[in-house]
Amino acid sequence: MIETSIGAPGNNDAGASAAGPSRARRLFGGWSANLVLMLLGISQQVLLVPVFLHFWSSDLLAAWLAVYAAFNLVIVADAGLHARALNRFLAFKACVDCDGRTARYYDAMLWVYCGLVAVLGALLLIGAYLLPPAGLFGFGATAHFDAAFVLISLGSLLLLPLANLPSALYRARGDYGRMVWLQSGGMLASQLVQLVAIVLNGGLLAVSIAYVSVQLLLAIYLIAVDAPRLYPFLRRGGRRRPSWRWSLGQFRRAFPFGVAGATELALVNAPVLLVSAFVSERMAVAQWGLTRVIAGLVRTLCVQATLPLAAELGHDHAIGDKARLRDLYARGSVLVTLLASVTVAALLPFWPDFFALWTHGSVAYDPLLVITLLIGSSAVAPSILALSFAYYSGRGELLVRTKGLQLVVFLGLSLSLIPTMGPLGAAIAIVASDLLVQFGLLTLGIVGGVLRHPRRHIALLAVISVLVVVSGWGMGAVIRWLVPGSGAVHFVIECALWSIAAALVASPLAIKRFRDALIAAIPR
Repeated sequence: MIETSIGAPGNNDAGASAAGPSRARRLFGGWSANLVLMLLGISQQVLLVPVFLHFWSSDLLAAWLAVYAAFNLVIVADAGLHARALNRFLAFKACVDCDGRTARYYDAMLWVYCGLVAVLGALLLIGAYLLPPAGLFGFGATAHFDAAFVLISLGSLLLLPLANLPSALYRARGDYGRMVWLQSGGMLASQLVQLVAIVLNGGLLAVSIAYVSVQLLLAIYLIAVDAPRLYPFLRRGGRRRPSWRWSLGQFRRAFPFGVAGATELALVNAPVLLVSAFVSERMAVAQWGLTRVIAGLVRTLCVQATLPLAAELGHDHAIGDKARLRDLYARGSVLVTLLASVTVAALLPFWPDFFALWTHGSVAYDPLLVITLLIGSSAVAPSILALSFAYYSGRGELLVRTKGLQLVVFLGLSLSLIPTMGPLGAAIAIVASDLLVQFGLLTLGIVGGVLRHPRRHIALLAVISVLVVVSGWGMGAVIRWLVPGSGAVHFVIECALWSIAAALVASPLAIKRFRDALIAAIPR
């Protein structure tokens, strides 16, 4: 990566611009922080499941997965304001009095967020009273499901002003690594508190309180202590409430980003709720929730890899540096494709063994469901960088057109396929909407506008994905055939042999001349 600071040239007082860390340090700092956050996400969604199953039945675990999905789904209430604020903070970097304009906008948006949370919180309480969530999602026999659902949803709403607004500023100012480290600390503390709650109490409500309370405490620290200390200019922003006209204007300009965010969250979390509503067999619901976790982790891995890249790409776009933008985007898309392909190639042969150990054999394994979700995750990996860059470059019109269409396609396929095919129908709906719309329209539009040779670049990504997935899957199948058996020790041996074989295949990349030749051959 090119060793330059993120600050735009010209007269501005954007803080740590010229004296800030280099691009390479920011990227590697962001990736390292995101790696820790991703591992903690795996711990939350994978490692804690055996603990939950030790204290809970599969029905109660299914209830927790539905509540957890609701927590993540409520984030859609942000309505695109986070992306709107991020783009404004980036735009201010090329202006005179950057810090002053940033502080005033930050304070005004805080008022907007608080008003939004107050209205939506009231609607949530009224809706839960009129339509109890337990009856709506088929958990009428689960104790305290309504209370846990409402509590965790309200907590997610409160996180919008407390976390999303400071996060936008941190990302725009090149401090996204710091933000993620704080989030990681909060997630680790939350998991420890969940373990205490389930051991001492064992109830769904207690675990829900443990999960959301620590997140809220971290967010309060972030907005009240850390952000003003890191950016002292925030203290002079002023506390005047913005006009109704200005506030409504922010929602109007944020609408395209809100549609895109709603679609992303729907693709990740709504399938759990849809399967819960349409599939009467609770075991199938638990099976879907657990299987969906692994595809979600592949997607999360790609998202976390693209976020530091997108911040740098957004800066290059804001100052009009097309050469650096083109070079970083081309390398970044290859990196994300390789990352997803290697992960899927490793998961496909060994996931059955891990699934049996993970669930203690209490949940059935569906190979077709797993293959559909993982192959789809690998195929759409390049589109995740395109989506992230669209957020950071203010491409609202493209976002609302493509993501709105994707949401329609996904819901249409889900409502028609889930009642007849069950969880597999939900998997097909997710993968088909990703391939047809997010990759077919959004990615091609972004790549065509950024790179000089978009067709050659897309072809290269397709070849990389197919070669890596097929070879890695085949290598894993050979290892399973050569080393038959079962159990935790056998699983570790399989993974170790695959890792050694993969390292040997990739060893030529350690040669700098060979690596530089491959990078130079990437179509830009």
